[in-house]
Amino acid sequence: MTHQPRKRFGQNFLHDPSVIARIHAAIAAQPGERLVEIGPGQGAITAGLLAAAGALDVIELDRDLIAPLRQRFNDSALRIHNADALQFDLRMLIHTGEQLRVIGNLPYNISTPLMFHFLDQADSIIDLHLMLQKEVVDRIVATPGNKVYGRLSVMVQSRCQASSLFRIGAGAFTPAPKVESAFLRLRPLQPLPYPIDNSELHFRLVAAAFGQRRKTLRNSLSAFVTPAHFAATEIDPKLRAENLDVESYARLANAVNATELTI
Repeated sequence: MTHQPRKRFGQNFLHDPSVIARIHAAIAAQPGERLVEIGPGQGAITAGLLAAAGALDVIELDRDLIAPLRQRFNDSALRIHNADALQFDLRMLIHTGEQLRVIGNLPYNISTPLMFHFLDQADSIIDLHLMLQKEVVDRIVATPGNKVYGRLSVMVQSRCQASSLFRIGAGAFTPAPKVESAFLRLRPLQPLPYPIDNSELHFRLVAAAFGQRRKTLRNSLSAFVTPAHFAATEIDPKLRAENLDVESYARLANAVNATELTI
């Protein structure tokens, strides 16, 4: 019996052979690498990953997909975890000193929280290859001055090298989503090129800046950034949020943190 994609799980199954081939080529999995696939669905990408690496962990929430996956890949080298990826600790899959490569076609409705859940485990991850809504990928990789450069751009690029690899048309999926997708590569940066002393404060500062992006930084950040902070970091308070690069946000947050000021 054919599995019907479930809207509540945000299921859009990949079926286009040319797109699948491009994904495998971009990942370039090697024998012995520790791969984990998030949401394997009906196994479109799974087969190539398993063949290339020799073993594979997959995390699948939909229990109705587990039996077909076991039947199709009747191989002990495929380890299936029936779990919610938002709650799953990827570090459980590896031994000390090992690192994972993460691959996934993420449901659009939870793609951003999922991505940050993985990045919170970045010390155990070599890279992530993710299919996301193209609009989200565009925001992630945007540079200062770009109209879609925003909070997501800064928060991801503070921790990763981000690259948009290629577009994926809606027709590559069943059912076809109403939006275009893109294939994203994230490489966690260790150590961080721009150290952040207080990640919570950094998040609040970036959120405040882009929450009123039409205002100057002097106005949007007036609640907790003083003229002295701008002077110490040599950041022009007359700039707007989209004009400030990732490194400058880190410096400004660290300057505020050093004086123990809060919102």
